[in-house]
Amino acid sequence: MIKTNDLEISFSGQKIFSDVNIIINKKEKVGFIGRNGSGKSTFLKIIIGKLEQDAGEVMMPKGYKIGHLDQHIKFSEQTVIDEVCSVLSGDREYETWKGESILTGLGFSYDEMSKNPNDFSGGNQVKINLAKLLLDEPDMLLLDEPTNYLDIHSIKWLKNFLNDWRDELILVTHDRSFMNSVITHTLNIHRGEFKKTSGNTKNVLEKILSEEDIYNKTVANEAKKREKTEAWINRFKSKASMATRAQSKIKALEKKEVKEKLATVANLDFKFNYEPYGSKENLINSSKLDFFYEENNPLINNLSFSIKRDDKICIIGKNGKGKSTLLKLITGDLNPINGYVNHHVKTKIGYFGQMNIDRLDPNNTIYEEIQNCVPDIHETEVRKTCANMMFSNNLSNKKINVLSGGEKSRVMLGKILIKSANLLLLDEPTNHLDLDSCDSLLSAIKSFEGAVLMVTHDEYFLNEVANKLIIFDDNKVSLFDGTYDDFLNKVGWVDEY
Repeated sequence: MIKTNDLEISFSGQKIFSDVNIIINKKEKVGFIGRNGSGKSTFLKIIIGKLEQDAGEVMMPKGYKIGHLDQHIKFSEQTVIDEVCSVLSGDREYETWKGESILTGLGFSYDEMSKNPNDFSGGNQVKINLAKLLLDEPDMLLLDEPTNYLDIHSIKWLKNFLNDWRDELILVTHDRSFMNSVITHTLNIHRGEFKKTSGNTKNVLEKILSEEDIYNKTVANEAKKREKTEAWINRFKSKASMATRAQSKIKALEKKEVKEKLATVANLDFKFNYEPYGSKENLINSSKLDFFYEENNPLINNLSFSIKRDDKICIIGKNGKGKSTLLKLITGDLNPINGYVNHHVKTKIGYFGQMNIDRLDPNNTIYEEIQNCVPDIHETEVRKTCANMMFSNNLSNKKINVLSGGEKSRVMLGKILIKSANLLLLDEPTNHLDLDSCDSLLSAIKSFEGAVLMVTHDEYFLNEVANKLIIFDDNKVSLFDGTYDDFLNKVGWVDEY
């Protein structure tokens, strides 16, 4: 159990939040939501003792242990399984089997468990840290975006693990479907205020918008009434017969509080710039594609598919099977071993790649990075795009090297937005975005007039977007003509955790 009492913190004179009084009771699983920059990470850092508050206190039982997912990578053991089981001691030192079970659920083979953890990619190293955390079995799990590096199978496994978890949990994730399937309560931070409610996130944000709309309408009505009263006073205050009544109305107005309309909260709000496609032919035709990095480990074998002008295709499957590779074959960043990918002459691609974020120039400002995509574009259009990505005014002058993961993702989306396209290639675009930004992105994808080919592990997005699937499963890749639900009902996965 955790209790906060009048918690308060500011940075550089700007108050992040104050008077925070929250109780996380025994066995509660709390989904923590709020826009990027609202103070979620700050609150979590205070809870685990990595940041000191300006005022108030955090109270918890003596010996209460909070386990949090550490993005900092520092390994001391020579194998993955030894690294994960390094958290075991005392009566638990023989529970290596639990570590193996967790690693299997997160997608590690027994062969990989025997390898050095430092030899893995950054994403897999974070998964190793997650395995250590889950095996440690603290009193409270604090998980900040645990699904960012997980594939659809590992996400299902983690969902089941957390549903079986019998202690406390605080979960931050952009994956609405995952969050709602796990949590018992929702903690929302909005305009610096914390509010905890029973149940999942469904209707929480809608309720806030409804309440704020009612409040703003009330403010507008009261302002009209005040104007009407002031007009009456100005008209009759000089008349002797009405002076007493006018003075009474003046005093009444002075006593009445003047409410201000709520300021608009910045949110991702955009649509992709569609390049008209004046042809009935396919945007992309591919035939008998083969590709491998190692000849004895083929990733793509004999894959043929086409992309029509209105297709919304999602690519799904385990990590490391070739999903991102397929996008690179389409963009020409990689060449197939056999087969071909042909682009129609009128096809214009907007590409959001996982590794493209690393290609952002750290010395550029946000404005410069977006403007460089179309050097001859007018400044007004660049500023508009920056504003659509929530970088209005001076925020667009921030350097890339000081941005968070979510901010860099928004810069990448801005670089796609500034150029027109009729085919979007999106590789896990929801990573590092908050729930509101994900909702805006989903709306933009659904309303885009062109075609979309998207790698995603988010089942909410899958169900909302896909009319076709490219599926990496059972060591092969195939095309499925139908929705994700159709696939689950008619075919289903062969690969398990």
